[in-house]
This record gives sequence, C-alpha cells and structure tokens, in this order.
Amino acid sequence: MAVQVTESDQIKQFKEFLGTYNKVTENCFMDCVKDFTNREVKPEESSCSESCLQKYLKMTQRISMRFQEYHIQQNEALAAKAESIMGNVVSLVVQKGGIVL
Repeated sequence: MAVQVTESDQIKQFKEFLGTYNKVTENCFMDCVKDFTNREVKPEESSCSESCLQKYLKMTQRISMRFQEYHIQQNEALAAKAESIMGNVVSLVVQKGGIVL
C-alpha cells in the first residue's frame, strides 16, 4: 500500500530541503572562500568546498542511520513489552478458568 504525500507536504519538504541547502552552501562558502580579488575560484577553495560538502553529506547519512537504529530498538522494546503484557493476560485467564462469554 503506497503512502500518498499531499501537495502541502511536498511543498513543506521542498522548503526544508532548500533551507538546508542554503545553510550548507553559506557555511561552506564562508569557511572556504577568502579571496575576492579574482573572479576565478582557486583550487584550494574548490577542494575546501568539496570537502565541506562531503563532510556534511557523511554527517547527515550517519545521523540518519543512528535515527533508524534508535527506532528499531524502540520498536523491539515495545514489542517485547506488548508480548510480556499479553503473556500476563493469558496467565490470568488460565488462572481464572478461561473466558466465559
């Protein structure tokens, strides 16, 4: 079953993407570009910008992986708790002689 994404959600996601893109661009630019006396981008500025972007991409990928791992652990803990509760309910039903309808 495919999840439908509304137009307003798509617009919100795109705005968030643009905000992030602009922040990364500004941060890398401010950190890497120092000489405005020449129109050409210096090789060290170019490599700095590329390294900055790669670092950001690796960071976001790592955060995403940790976020997924955290949610998997939370889901496993909830499943174990639900299983324990169901086991307790079954034990009570058996002790009381079953369910009378």
